[in-house]
Amino acid sequence: MITLSSIRHLRIPFSLFLLPVFLFALALTPNLDGGRLLLVFLALHLFLYPSSNGYNSFYDRDEESIGGLKHPPKVTPDLYWLSQGFLVLALILAAMISLTFASMLLVYALVSMAYSHPRIRIKKYPWASWFIAGFFQGYFTFAMAYAGLSDLGWEVMVRPHVLIPGILTSLMLWGNYPLTQVYQHGEDSRRGDQTLSITLGIKGTFLFSAVFFAITGAAFVWFFYGKSQLEIIWVYLGAMAPILLFFLIWFGFIQQNPEKYASFSWAMGMNTISAAALNAFFIYYFLENTQVMQVFGF
Repeated sequence: MITLSSIRHLRIPFSLFLLPVFLFALALTPNLDGGRLLLVFLALHLFLYPSSNGYNSFYDRDEESIGGLKHPPKVTPDLYWLSQGFLVLALILAAMISLTFASMLLVYALVSMAYSHPRIRIKKYPWASWFIAGFFQGYFTFAMAYAGLSDLGWEVMVRPHVLIPGILTSLMLWGNYPLTQVYQHGEDSRRGDQTLSITLGIKGTFLFSAVFFAITGAAFVWFFYGKSQLEIIWVYLGAMAPILLFFLIWFGFIQQNPEKYASFSWAMGMNTISAAALNAFFIYYFLENTQVMQVFGF
């Protein structure tokens, strides 16, 4: 029997926070096919990511706030099988495009399992978990989505036109990832997980993320400049403005009282604003870069 608590632990709406990576791949994919687009989107955002969330929750058994759930319900045994069922559905949808694309999803899933499983638990290694999470949720996912949307194989992983924007997505995630851990120091420490945020400290986490945000912004400007998309640079900077403003305000409060303001509410506020701004920007970039609007006479 599937319990309501297990469905909540899938955190399906939380998948929207990873949607910018898919939208960026979509914007750069030539010869789009509506059927493949739908299959890739559903495989990743409706089944693969929720499967990963559920599997992570099953082994973490958090009692305090986690991403997407301020008060996570008690974990029940059916959550494990529900997460595996969602993985199977993701693989079936992926296989409808190609077995190669399905194999990419499987690799992502296995790494995600290794992140949480107690026998491996990448999560307890601060720098390894930071790098692996940012790499697979960024670069690997970008290349995987591009491959699925274009019906290509593993060779896309090393193609320059995929490699460079893929690295940009990882830079985004490497900057934001430690911020998602600042309110979990207590529970992570009790469980023996030495996260990067614990290693850096609360203020150190913000300084680290600030450096990566600056690098990411400069890298995206360079990318759009190299494509002679000067107008896109200003739209990008405009989209980044509310994210930067929220971050600076949050950082200001952190300077006054780190323990009080390194909270779930602030972290989710940062995630929500980032996701809204980035999703809006990449939808705009998709429409401009693919000239979809011109096709329909706009």
